[in-house]
Amino acid sequence: MNRLFGLLYGVLMYAFFVVTFTYAICFTGNFAVPKTIDTGTESPLAVAIGINVLLLAAFAVQHSVMARQGFKKAWTKIVPKQVERSTYVFAATLVLALLLWQWRPIPQIVWELHGTAATLVSILFWVGWAILLTSTFLINHFELFGLKQVWTYLRRTEHTEAKFRTPSLYKIVRHPLYLGFVIAFWSAPRMSVGHLLFASATTGYILIGIYFEERDLIHAHGQAYLNYRKKVPMLLPSLKISKTATQLSPSRVEQQ
Repeated sequence: MNRLFGLLYGVLMYAFFVVTFTYAICFTGNFAVPKTIDTGTESPLAVAIGINVLLLAAFAVQHSVMARQGFKKAWTKIVPKQVERSTYVFAATLVLALLLWQWRPIPQIVWELHGTAATLVSILFWVGWAILLTSTFLINHFELFGLKQVWTYLRRTEHTEAKFRTPSLYKIVRHPLYLGFVIAFWSAPRMSVGHLLFASATTGYILIGIYFEERDLIHAHGQAYLNYRKKVPMLLPSLKISKTATQLSPSRVEQQ
């Protein structure tokens, strides 16, 4: 029963994430949902900025703290290891849902594109999400979201960590998943002050998060990751793809 409950728990947490994340895509793109990044109940400017900054900070703290190895070692003394990842997904999704629910729009326009330029930026928005989603499957989507862990627990087989390897996009940049986020968040034909605050804060968090994630990766993989980091750029692709990069790439399942 414990094993079956673990699988059910993992599947429900994954479903909760998928629904919330789909809403988040519509939220940032300003379409198909009742409340978006630029719509909803407005507040005075100072109040809106304060609330939004607190929401973004809560999201960043949750992701940063629960992703660290020291926290995981302590956390798995309370939460069974096989559902630790699903619990992380649950906590991250709760914080994301809170942000989507309580976000205060600041609709004043920073820039607005029209015609071909607007179309190209709208396409780029979807390219960003496509890069992000593809990246999760390249590094093992089902392990990243805890499904592999609960499945192996149900089957009474040993869960093995993803190996240090180079799937396609990881030959070009070390963090294509984060690159997808950045592209999607900044690809707004109509950029409001609120959207600009969101894009700027999340990009800053991504850069800080990469520092801590790579520190964990160096600790886990040592010289292999240091060599990889020397050969492959962090977020912005270079024109030259190193031969070394075709042999080395990190698994980010345990670092995120």
